[in-house]
Amino acid sequence: MSQVTVGVDIAKHKFDVARLENGKYKHKKFDNTPEGFAALIVWLTAFGGVKPSVCMEATGAYSIPLAECLAQSGYPVAVVNPAKIKGFAKSELSRIKTDKADAKLIARYAQEKKPPLWTPPPANIRELQALLRRIEDLLEMQQMEKNRLDTADPTIAESIRAVLAHLEQELKTTRERVQRLIDQDPDLRHRRALLETIPGIGEASSAHLMVALSDHYGFTTAKQVVAFAGLNPALNESGKWKGKTRISKMGDPMLRAKLYMPAVVAGRHNPAIRLFRERLAARGKNGMAIACASMRKLVHIAFAILKSNKPFDPHFALA
Repeated sequence: MSQVTVGVDIAKHKFDVARLENGKYKHKKFDNTPEGFAALIVWLTAFGGVKPSVCMEATGAYSIPLAECLAQSGYPVAVVNPAKIKGFAKSELSRIKTDKADAKLIARYAQEKKPPLWTPPPANIRELQALLRRIEDLLEMQQMEKNRLDTADPTIAESIRAVLAHLEQELKTTRERVQRLIDQDPDLRHRRALLETIPGIGEASSAHLMVALSDHYGFTTAKQVVAFAGLNPALNESGKWKGKTRISKMGDPMLRAKLYMPAVVAGRHNPAIRLFRERLAARGKNGMAIACASMRKLVHIAFAILKSNKPFDPHFALA
């Protein structure tokens, strides 16, 4: 029997799917919503046969809901670091960059590399993820309404203010649910306490780090977490020419965003990060490069603290 693999290129609002069998593809695009997930399963079922393995990139909030839905429906699912897909594309000398082409690329990667299956997160992490995603959705809606209010006709301004008041209340309620969930779970409560010993890490960033550093991901090194967040450097060199070094941005955009302000605060109040930033500045690094390096440093510290089960020690961090 021929091997069938399915590659998924997922984005915030849509995802492209490529089904690969005997070198031939079937492609379709779906909405990144529960309705889109159901439509995908109907589409895959129509082909008949054994449920194929599905492979997608690890993009945090964008990929996890679909991965969970497929796993619950009995599909073998692999969630792969985007850097591995990019490396596979380079090995193929692939130059086409479209959502459809990327889905096909991921299907080929799955067929050739046979990546390990993804393990769904435990119930406490799954609930924490859902609440954190809800907060991000509410913040996005809040910003959209604020933008509307800036240019709104006076006749609808009051309506917008009413929506903003409701969103503010929902944000408050959801944040309280996050803290209540952590408070009532001994493991999460302990991990939060450890993370918040790091100067710069507060309630919001510790919650996102607890998800990213959850044991179900199986990260064995801090570098893997850095790559998962898309904070690993992307070198741009050819011969004697050296371009700017940027971060890959191939990973979880929400985690990356939630680490920026903690890194800025840590630059003032965390001695390990402050001295690290001073050394980089002395070497002529620009502000954004220093900020990204500080975010990576925070990930390394957080990883070490949870692995060692010991609170932040500035003397150890400085060493």
